[in-house]
Formats: sequence, C-alpha cells, structure tokens
Amino acid sequence: MKKITKYIIAGAALLWLGSCSKKFLNVTPQGVITLADVSTPQTVEGLVIAAYAWVPHEWTLGVKLMPWLADIRSDDAYKGGGGLSDQAPWYQWEVFTLVTPNVGNNDGMWYGSYEGISRCNAALRALEKLTDAQYPQRDEEIAEMRFLRGVEFLQLKKWYKWIPYFTENVTADSIKLIPNHPDTAKNDLFIWNDILQDFVAAANVLPGTQEQLGRPSKYAADAFAAECLMWMSYGENEQNQVVNINKATLQEALTYLNDVINSGQYSLTPEFGHNFLPEYIDHNPGTIWAWQYSYNDGTPNGNLNGGTPLNAPWWPPYFSCCDFHKPSYTMVNAFRTGADGLPLFNTYNDENITNKDAYFAGNTWDPRIGHTVAIPGLPWKYQTNILFDSSGSRVPADYAYFNSLKENVPAGSPYLVNLFWMWNAMDMVPIRYDRVLLWKAECLIQLGQYQQALPLINEVRQRAANSTKLLVFANGDPTLNYHITPYQDGVNCTWTPQFAWDALKWEDRLEFAEEGDRWFDIVRWGIADSVMNSYFTIEQTRQGPNNWMPGVAHFTAGRDEYLPIPQNQIHWAAGVYKQNPGY
Repeated sequence: MKKITKYIIAGAALLWLGSCSKKFLNVTPQGVITLADVSTPQTVEGLVIAAYAWVPHEWTLGVKLMPWLADIRSDDAYKGGGGLSDQAPWYQWEVFTLVTPNVGNNDGMWYGSYEGISRCNAALRALEKLTDAQYPQRDEEIAEMRFLRGVEFLQLKKWYKWIPYFTENVTADSIKLIPNHPDTAKNDLFIWNDILQDFVAAANVLPGTQEQLGRPSKYAADAFAAECLMWMSYGENEQNQVVNINKATLQEALTYLNDVINSGQYSLTPEFGHNFLPEYIDHNPGTIWAWQYSYNDGTPNGNLNGGTPLNAPWWPPYFSCCDFHKPSYTMVNAFRTGADGLPLFNTYNDENITNKDAYFAGNTWDPRIGHTVAIPGLPWKYQTNILFDSSGSRVPADYAYFNSLKENVPAGSPYLVNLFWMWNAMDMVPIRYDRVLLWKAECLIQLGQYQQALPLINEVRQRAANSTKLLVFANGDPTLNYHITPYQDGVNCTWTPQFAWDALKWEDRLEFAEEGDRWFDIVRWGIADSVMNSYFTIEQTRQGPNNWMPGVAHFTAGRDEYLPIPQNQIHWAAGVYKQNPGY
C-alpha cells in the first residue's frame, strides 16, 4: 500500500511539474546576479574593482603565487621557518625531491591565479556590453583588465610553462576542454604570444600617466610586454633546454624597453633603500607599477599583503613570527667585492662563514647587502636603535642567522599589523625602472652591442654606490666596509662580450636579490641545472646550516625548471591536460 501511494504521489508531482514547468523556468531565481545585471554603468565598476582586488592578494599557504617562493627554488634563499616539517612542501620544492603532481601548496597557486583571470574576464564581458556613450571609460578599463589578465597569465607561465590560455569569450563549459599542451605544439611560443597580446592591446589604449595609484599606465604595459619577449627570445625544446636565442625577438623587446626609457617619466630612485620603505614606494621615480595595500582604511585589519606575513624574524618583542625566506650563505657571499670594487665572479663563494665578525670585517661589500640581508649586530631596516640579533632565527642549525629585509618593514611601523603572523601594508612593485635598464643591457649584449650595455649597468652600480646613507650605526659609522666601483674598460676590466654577460648576470642578481627574480632568470637563460647543482655541492660542505641538504638536494634538468601541473587540475580537465615532463 505504501509503495502504491508513493507512485501516485510521484505521478501527481510529475503532472504538476509538467503543467507549470514553463512558468517555473521563466521565473528569475532569487539572489542570482546575471551578466545583464552587472553590465550597467552603475555596476560594472564593481567587477573592475574585484579584479584589481585579487591581483595583490597572495595568500601565504599556497592560494596565490607569492614572489618570494621562487627564491627558495634558487640559490638565493633557504625555506626557513621552524624546520623541515614546517611547510614541508616548500622544503620539497627547494631540494627538488619528492615533488609530485600532488605536492602540497601547488594546486592552490594554479587555482588562485585562474580565479584572478576569471575576475578579469567577468569584468571584460560586462564592459564589452556597454557603449562608449554609456560608459566613457569603457575602452580604458578594458585595457586595464587585459593588463591584469596578462599579469596573472604571465606568472602562471613562468611557474608551469604549459598552461591553458583563454579569453573572456570562452564559455565556462569550454574552458576545461582547452588543452594546456596541444599534441600539435612544437614549442610554447603560442602561449607566450597570447599573453603578449594582452599587454600590447593594453599599451595601445592606456594613458602615459594615471591619476589613481595602482592603475597601470601605457609604460607598465610596455614593460610587461618586454618581459614576455625576453622569455620568448630564449627558445626551449621539450626538455626545457634553451636551444636558440632569437635576435629578432630581442630587438622587438628593445623597442618596448626604449619606449619606457624614452618616455622621460622614470629614473632610478636615488636611494636604493627607498624602494623598500612603504612611505616612499608610490612616489619613487623608479616605480613603474605597484600593487596597492592599505591600513587604517575602515576595515578591521586593512588591505594587507598576504604573501609575506611568514617572513619576519621570530624575534619578540618586535616580531612574533615566522622566520621564512632566509638568505643563503651563497647569496651573502655574492655581495663580496674585490680590492677593485668589482664582484668576485669566480671566487665569490670560496669563503665559509665560520666567524661572523671576522668574515664581515675582513671583506669589502656591495652596499646592496645592507638593504637586502638582516645581519646580526647591524640595525634592523635602518633603525639604528634596534640592532638585529641572532635570537631572531628559529632554527639556525638549518637555516643560519640571516633574514630577508626587502619585504619586511621597520619594527613598530604603522604599516605593520601583528596578527601573530606579521602582516604589513607595504605596496609591492613587480616592475621597476632598474629592471627595464638591465633588460635593455641584456638585449644589447645578446645582440652583439655589448659596449652600449656598459653605461646602463654602470648606472645601476653607481646608484648602489650612492646608497649608503641609511647603512649606518647610531654614531654615523658605516655598518660594513662598503666598496663598489663602476666597470671601466681597460682600467679595472676588459669589457669583452663574455665579461659583459657575466657582469649583467651579476648585476641582475644583486639588484633584485630576495625579490623572487633570480629563479626565473636562471631558468630563462637555460642555466638552472649548472647553477643549482653547483650551489648544492658547495652548500652541502658548509658548517652550520644545510645539514638537510646532503644526499637529498639535486636538480634534474628537463624536469625541475617548472612545477608539475597540479593533479587536481588534470582530473578536472578530464584528460585534456598533459603533465609536464618528468613528473
């Protein structure tokens, strides 16, 4: 009886649904926002702001691509933290061991970046529904969204190489049908070109200056277009080996770089340290584009940088957490200079730090070390009343006693928000004028015009030489013996093509140390294998740190240049994605 009753009720329900389905389906569900709802002049700006809001919001435990994470895959930094088990996936990343498609903190980076891309595409779809008459800033904001989309895709490309690119015109159901590595692909240049076109389109529309902080200008788009072309110039095969350098592409990159330089809007910030102090960043002449953060903005904690709260020292009462991102001994050694004030290209890493006082007193230094590395006994972030000490390091037996300075702020700064994790509101600059100058120098060297690269490199070195005013103790004495000179062909060097190339690579390393650039440079140049395995060989002999390296750390060429495609994404794409080689 119960079964018959059930069938009768079910049948009646079906008849009812059949009789009113047309009416039911024509009713707009409550609480649902459609594209038409947001494609109005009054609402579309909300989508634009949502896209902007996502770009700077790295999240520490793997939901976005924090720049500093690239350093722990390079020879510039140790993972740090509370030991090998503290964020073990990052330990696996830095020794290139046990990294699988399921490695932790990997899927979130991919997912988070594509969420940002989705926000850009949502804003683009809404903007394209409007006319110029309805929304006068339509074309400019379309350009801004293409710029932001390009930034997100660019970061993904640098980490994973083989990624699916898609525009706002691709439906949600079709996205997972786009292969990341088509069977017909002979190389990855088509992906780079798609990203490049976002920046080119943005540069063609964006104004030369922006009144509102955080909005990109034409020259910011030019600089990112040049970055794409710098990558495209170093052609890789399927095993990630650089097999050719395309001079025509370098020449194209040079055009965009000259556009930035010849604009007259930018110059090197006179004091190098002002690039890393929050009160200066937005007003520096070298800031081409900056991610915006805030504090005391009416929200509970402010719009804070989610990528660096683990990186302050474990140093009560000034900082409560967490001592990640530790400069390596190799990195510190790279700042040593010779009697001529030039880098020690071939012998820089011969010295071990067995006695800190003797080591620092017995060497001369490039001043950029004082802006980059927190050294026990020296002022913390130019605060002459607060000397950093070794108690700020949690596990010195593994990770030594240095800390990374650039992404941190002074103790007690109003930009610092202590939520146990040490959040801060210092704006981050993903593209500066010094990067443009050194990219131009790189192009010229690779194009055989190495003599023209000399003044560009010296311009950067001279700024470093002039940036010692902040590097003093309370009595005015310099914190170290700083000695740096420009390259003088025929006087202190012979400026040959090979010497110019070595100088460029060195300048690039010291200028952007601990900013997440070193790793991508050695991959782009095709030297990651030799650099990393040489680094591991030397670091495994050090006294003190690196007892976690022997027998474990090794770079495998053809695999380790890129992270694996996250396994969750391969499952989601239902077999359309290919895994990166070696995983």
